[in-house]
Amino acid sequence: MSMTTKISNLGSQLTTGRLLTAMFLLTVLSSASAQDTLGRISDQSSETEIRQYCTNIIEPARDQRYLLQKQELEKLQADVDKRIAVLEDRRSEYQDWLKRRNDYMKQAEAGLVDIYKTMKADAAAPQLEEMKAGIAAAIIMKLPARQSGLILSEMDAKKAAMVASIMSSAADPNTSKDPT
Repeated sequence: MSMTTKISNLGSQLTTGRLLTAMFLLTVLSSASAQDTLGRISDQSSETEIRQYCTNIIEPARDQRYLLQKQELEKLQADVDKRIAVLEDRRSEYQDWLKRRNDYMKQAEAGLVDIYKTMKADAAAPQLEEMKAGIAAAIIMKLPARQSGLILSEMDAKKAAMVASIMSSAADPNTSKDPT
């Protein structure tokens, strides 16, 4: 049934005011159903277009993501390389400082041993008693045996026994390097 037929059928039944209202409603209803039909077609086509668009850009999007990840990894690698360089610089500084310290300690130790070599046993014994037992033992071990014996005999018996114990431990290969 066409729109005109519907209107004419209604026209015979309704007054003019009612006729205009009915025409308006029919126009709106037919327009709404047309829009609904058009909307469904539009939704289907836009869904298809969206799917097609996503399919078309999936590879470039993946490539772009990989590129961004690669750039981030390169940035992190550069940061790690920079930190490694700083650590290497600090390591070389530390090794240089340690070498200078060890050289100084050897010179100081040699000088200290030379000082105690020239001292009399009764003068050296009280000084060595006041030192840490490990240091005193190291100095006494480097002195000639005769002078070491004289110094130990002049020291307090307990301190001399501790120094002698450290000296004997130092000679034992089964003990640790730390004499204290």
